[in-house]
Amino acid sequence: MKKKSPKIFTILGVDPGFATTGFALIKEKNKDLEVLDYGIITTSNKQAFSERLKYLHKALNKIIKKYKPQTIAVEQLYFCKNVKTALNVGQARGVILLTAILNKLPLAEFTPLQIKQAVCGYGQADKRQVQNMVKILLQLKKVPQPDDAADALAIALTYLQSKNFLDKTKP
Repeated sequence: MKKKSPKIFTILGVDPGFATTGFALIKEKNKDLEVLDYGIITTSNKQAFSERLKYLHKALNKIIKKYKPQTIAVEQLYFCKNVKTALNVGQARGVILLTAILNKLPLAEFTPLQIKQAVCGYGQADKRQVQNMVKILLQLKKVPQPDDAADALAIALTYLQSKNFLDKTKP
């Protein structure tokens, strides 16, 4: 009998921002999860905005080349009281989407409500609840920091949960 090779899937979760962008890579191997890396990409407010976007693109490209994820999951832009901030985050998000497209990677997008629902089972969960569930689900020793990196882990988890659900419903 031929031994079945393990199914390995790597997801890159991204929490968009122009000053700070969270990223996280999770590898799934036969339903077991392993955090490969997580952190933030920061840009300097001393740089021109266009240079900050260029830096974000280069940093994400470097991460993609290193870890070779199969998919990128990104948080959708949520309502923001500060219009200027929302526009800038939207532009950073555009760079993230373009970087995925240029690397021929499929995109998945999730709202904050979908992420909270997937990770905590409750769409109105607060940030601390989400971070604690990320810690538990990924069997981490401590709550991941900073917040943007923890959010990126939650986004990647949301993708994996939805992917696994869809896999189970396929005939």
